[in-house]
Amino acid sequence: MDALIAFLSSLGFWSWLLLALALFLLETLIPGVHFLWFGLAAFIVGVIMAVVSGMGHAELFPFAWQLVMFAILAVVTVFGVKKLAGASPMDERPDINAPGSQFIGRIVVVEENIVGGRGKVRAGDSVWLAQGEDAPRGTKVMVSGVNGTALVVSRDIDED
Repeated sequence: MDALIAFLSSLGFWSWLLLALALFLLETLIPGVHFLWFGLAAFIVGVIMAVVSGMGHAELFPFAWQLVMFAILAVVTVFGVKKLAGASPMDERPDINAPGSQFIGRIVVVEENIVGGRGKVRAGDSVWLAQGEDAPRGTKVMVSGVNGTALVVSRDIDED
């Protein structure tokens, strides 16, 4: 282990840039965003060490401190970048088990007459089954709920 640390330390900032490259390559081969953040942290440490080495102060950051810097930057990139990006799995799919729930509160247009409480409406770029009061084609209705694969609609619309 000491020989490995001595070898990596002898490479200077290149060891961090090579590690970053290896992690970026792993990211392209393995699905998901797992190695990207660690690769970014290794790249940042490599750039910092290149700048410090270029200024002639590489001895201020022994390899143990570089490892600590890498660990801190890895945590910051994993949590910080996700927070800055506002990533939230709930943003994309509010309710995966009821896909029509995304239309609740929206006004849609009747595509096929609603007769006997059943018909079809156009919501987004799709035509959905609809349940609700009878309404002729072209009528604007509001989605008030979801019943299985059908949108529950109402003719009571508050248009301001």
